[in-house]
Amino acid sequence: ALCAASVLPASAQRYDIDLSRIDPAAVLALGDDVLLRAPDPAIDRLFQAVHASSRSDSESAALCALFEPGAARDVAAFQRAVGQLGDASRERFALAFTDIAIAGLQGEPQPYDPAHARQVLKSAAVSATFLHDGFMLGLAADGADAASRQARCRSFRWLVGVLDSLPRPDRVAATRWLLREGLTLVGNQG
Repeated sequence: ALCAASVLPASAQRYDIDLSRIDPAAVLALGDDVLLRAPDPAIDRLFQAVHASSRSDSESAALCALFEPGAARDVAAFQRAVGQLGDASRERFALAFTDIAIAGLQGEPQPYDPAHARQVLKSAAVSATFLHDGFMLGLAADGADAASRQARCRSFRWLVGVLDSLPRPDRVAATRWLLREGLTLVGNQG
């Protein structure tokens, strides 16, 4: 009974991602492999954390920076972004990252078809275009100025909203793509 009394409820616990004991070179070498070995429920948990934070103006800006074309999406970049979020969001991300790391280090490679993931994102972009005026203009904004970043972020948020309505296998495929590539579905790739 004494042990049970000393356990804090999940809402009272603080989750931090401590990278001080991780060799960055080893993480970078394993990052994509871990991502491709993590099972769908673990990847979807990360998507749900992104979706929850994307609904907040203050939190979405930190996340949007991760999905800019050419942005670093390594562990350190995610840690910096998550550090800017509120307590509940940090907890969601810590749990999701832990799931991905543990399952991804222990698991077998999961089926992943980049062409299918890209098609899911294109279809989601078409849906977002019909639902939201300015979606494609925002997604295609290529400036480094604040207005361009805000337009891309707004489009990212709309895209995440559309992805949330998809079946989990498609949502997971799109999430893997976004984690690996960022928002590269607009451009000269076919």
